[in-house]
Amino acid sequence: MQPQHQSKTRLLDAALLVFRSRGYAGSTVEDVCAEADLTKGSFFHHFKTKEELAIAAAQHFSDRADALFTHAPYIDLPDPRDRLLAYVDFRIAILKGELRDYTCLLGTLVQETYQTHPAIRAACERHLTTHVDMLARDIAAAKARYAPDAAWTPESLGFHIQATIQGAFILAKAKNGAAVAVQCLAHLRRYLELLLVR
Repeated sequence: MQPQHQSKTRLLDAALLVFRSRGYAGSTVEDVCAEADLTKGSFFHHFKTKEELAIAAAQHFSDRADALFTHAPYIDLPDPRDRLLAYVDFRIAILKGELRDYTCLLGTLVQETYQTHPAIRAACERHLTTHVDMLARDIAAAKARYAPDAAWTPESLGFHIQATIQGAFILAKAKNGAAVAVQCLAHLRRYLELLLVR
């Protein structure tokens, strides 16, 4: 990787940590540069504003999440119901480390900026919806096999799953620990088992 691209990646990685720790309004360009161990000159070589950094960080976070879930251990399970339940198990398994290590940058940013920074809101909405679309493929296959006559749609259940995960992150922040998030996702798993009876 060329040094120019290395410095940009360092800034994006730093932004993920800083924004998830301090929020958007509570973070400064200086905070991100300090976390990345780079100068403000390096920052402004890559980004014009903090908002531009946040939009790029949302893409960076989404790309990393896509790679994580595309290569997750559940992905090769043949049964879509099993894949969906194992997805929730995987989400529980990765609730490790500090809050800023496992909470969602997109949820953090959109809660704070949805009214004041429409470009950030739009970026977060796009990436959150992309993840729901990924889930909806397995949900649709599981619904066809286990609940073909159910009135709910795969997309609506995908958004419900995402809402539960985002809410679990908020509660983890409120409680300052992952235990409550683990409980929320365990309830989500039981709910999915009831919707998709084998």
